[in-house]
Amino acid sequence: MSLIAFLAFSINVWSQKDGEVVVMTVNGDPVTQSEFLQVYLKNNDNPKYDKESLDEYMELYKKFKLKVAEAEALGYDTIPSLKRELKGYKEQLSHPYLIDSSKSSELLHEAYDRMKYEIKASHILINVKPDASPADTLKAYNKAIALKNRIEKGEDFGKVAVEGSEDPSAKVNKGDLGYFTAFQMVYPFETAAYNLKVGEVSMPSRSSYGYHLIKVTDKREARGTITASHIMVFLDKDAEEEDITNAEKKINEIYKELEEGGSFEKLARLYSDDQGSKSKGGKLPAFGSGTNQRMVTEFEDAAFALKNDGDYSRPFKTDYGFHIVQRNEFSPLGSLEDLKPELQQKLSRGDRANQSEKAFIAKLKEENSFKDKGSKRLPWFYENIDSTVFKKNWETPELKKNKWMFKYNETKYDMLSFMNYISSNKSTTQMPIQKFVDQKYKEWQSAEIMNDEKNSLEMKYPAYKALLQEYHDGVLLYEIMKDKVWDKAIKDTVGLKAYFESNQSKYQWPDRIEAIIYSSSKKDMLLEAQLLNEIDTLTMYDVLSKVNADSQLNLEAEKGKFIQSENPLLTNRTLNTGANDIFKEGDKYYLIIVEEKLPAGPKKLQEARGSVIQSYQEYLEENWLRELSEKHTIKVNNEALYSIGE
Repeated sequence: MSLIAFLAFSINVWSQKDGEVVVMTVNGDPVTQSEFLQVYLKNNDNPKYDKESLDEYMELYKKFKLKVAEAEALGYDTIPSLKRELKGYKEQLSHPYLIDSSKSSELLHEAYDRMKYEIKASHILINVKPDASPADTLKAYNKAIALKNRIEKGEDFGKVAVEGSEDPSAKVNKGDLGYFTAFQMVYPFETAAYNLKVGEVSMPSRSSYGYHLIKVTDKREARGTITASHIMVFLDKDAEEEDITNAEKKINEIYKELEEGGSFEKLARLYSDDQGSKSKGGKLPAFGSGTNQRMVTEFEDAAFALKNDGDYSRPFKTDYGFHIVQRNEFSPLGSLEDLKPELQQKLSRGDRANQSEKAFIAKLKEENSFKDKGSKRLPWFYENIDSTVFKKNWETPELKKNKWMFKYNETKYDMLSFMNYISSNKSTTQMPIQKFVDQKYKEWQSAEIMNDEKNSLEMKYPAYKALLQEYHDGVLLYEIMKDKVWDKAIKDTVGLKAYFESNQSKYQWPDRIEAIIYSSSKKDMLLEAQLLNEIDTLTMYDVLSKVNADSQLNLEAEKGKFIQSENPLLTNRTLNTGANDIFKEGDKYYLIIVEEKLPAGPKKLQEARGSVIQSYQEYLEENWLRELSEKHTIKVNNEALYSIGE
């Protein structure tokens, strides 16, 4: 290569992109320092900028970029399902940039103020679609008014709900919705309910479901947040009567031990069937008004009824079985600052988001020289569009003069464009033509203004552009890894078997035992189990049944194949075939019955399948990356890389 050609090549590779130094190129496409740094900081909680750390991360980043480059080369970004997924992410990521901050702040404070209280309400629903005709809307409204008149004349709200509500659940619950707070009902319903006093019945309130008559029956302060522990005796929903009796007997026996001074934590570890909390002494994550974690109503009511930390409930039943719950710590509703991230996420959806969008569009109109001539142009549409517009094969009327209808951001939007919008967004629901045209005009105007703003987001907000690229690369990476590595390792049964056989030495069982582990808080129960075990005809389940005849707390058992070194209970114990000496560990006594000693030996593929698949995936990925490094060109500007921390 000549010196001139070399210099030209160097300038091309390491030139600045939009005023930034290029840190690497992938098939000639530049990656700037800021792009690399954004990913580097996102994946390092404690970033270091020394040569070793940067080199180490760059190697990972190169592998990432190779896979994305291959996905693009194979056209993954043109696959319809992935295009839809990426479009959905783009729409979702744009939301924070398409809101009016002042309106959002107003809605945020309103929601938090409402969350300070929980409302109990009942309702009567009269169905009517959002785009119903004026005649159908009036009919539904009058029907709601007629039901309200019955209530005002003294009829019971619940009785009227059963007879007149079009909400199917009203036949069972008489319209009772229980307690709710902000975001748990559609916004118009929520607003109407929060504006009522206890005992009041609303005028018909319109939501997307129809007209509601709402009666507030109670209003209480938000319960706040509670951390609690519980002891659960599991019960299947389809449990037989005998199982229900045994479960209730067991929970009552545990409660009796609590009443006699037993430790809640200890009893939870010994007897609770909730495997997720058992090892923690029954402790559960925080739940209540200030968290996303919710419990079934019966459980919440029992927990929040406890007055002091340390108090515990009497046994009660839910769909999951029998429980005793202990209150650990109570906290009131979190502050606005604490709940702000969660509230902002919720504000981005539903009717509140629509309100914010309307305010945002109004603001954009003010900022971008909006001019509207709809009042002059719309009469032509009223006169030339007829009821056939609601049919599939509507023929658009001939437009002799194509005048602009509104102007926004120096762009004129004309009558033909509006006609095309109507054609593409027709409704099959009949309504007066003028109402239909006016509705479509508002929709079209808002859609065009929002599209204009969306199209400028990447230019206006570099952080948004970078986030889009991150999601784009992530989606492609996941899909190509799924095809080339993850799924391939599972589906390629021949290759998996061959890999397993060539690496058989890695998949070996150590010495194991096949055993029954009996446990109890009472040593004499194990002595009884030991005697019963000597009767050859009795199974483990027979032994459990006999020892637990008078109490479900007497004995527990587990049967399986165990690696002693991997089981804390068995580690460093000399165990012989048959019954071994009873020993105590923690709060329990244990009896180990060794049925067979299993010598070390090779695992079967099915026994090692999980770890074999994982290793085979790593093997496939390594080979694939070698192929990609030969197919795609990645060049790193080390000078730019090492200057990042300067």
